[in-house]
Amino acid sequence: MIDFSSWHSLLATLIGLALFTLIGVGIRLLTMLTIQQRRERMNRQINERLRVLMAAYRTLGGSFTGTLLVDPTHKRDLGPDQLSGSDRNRRIRDAVEAALSDIILLGTEEQVRMAGRAAAELVAGRPVPTHDLVVSLRNFIRKALNLESLPSDLVLPEQGPARPSSNGGNKGDGKEGGKGGGGGSGDGGGGGGGMGMQGGMDPALHHPETDSHSL
Repeated sequence: MIDFSSWHSLLATLIGLALFTLIGVGIRLLTMLTIQQRRERMNRQINERLRVLMAAYRTLGGSFTGTLLVDPTHKRDLGPDQLSGSDRNRRIRDAVEAALSDIILLGTEEQVRMAGRAAAELVAGRPVPTHDLVVSLRNFIRKALNLESLPSDLVLPEQGPARPSSNGGNKGDGKEGGKGGGGGSGDGGGGGGGMGMQGGMDPALHHPETDSHSL
């Protein structure tokens, strides 16, 4: 209750109300700031989790055609005749192993179990299908992004690991070939210069003969 009996008591009451209001506003602002920072941190964690899981989804389910199983064969298990072939299977296996590791770290309990079983199959040397794990990742990502679920009557083909491009080595060969061609041009230029020098020296060699005939 505000005391109006004297100016001193009125001033003290107003100062008390102002301090109480400032303290209340400060506590409210601090609470709002803490909640906002926590929300931003959670959003960053969710975005990072979705980014990693989406990359894993593209790695494990980026192909609808071809061989949709992961070949567990390691380089040490290949024969001499197989080492000279393409290393596409090895690159697919390495990418799948990295994706499984990310899923074990950031996936749901169901996804972690499925990724663990797939990793165990790879260690045991057995081909691994990834379609079921891809479906689980797809449903989780669509739900996290507030997207409607896929129609129940929609039939999609099975998905498997994305196949890396095999044009990387050809680019290097092309560069080396270009450098070799440049060297050949240099040799040709050198040869042309040598012929020019010989052509310039021929008249000088015949001058003494003409002088002797004139004598």
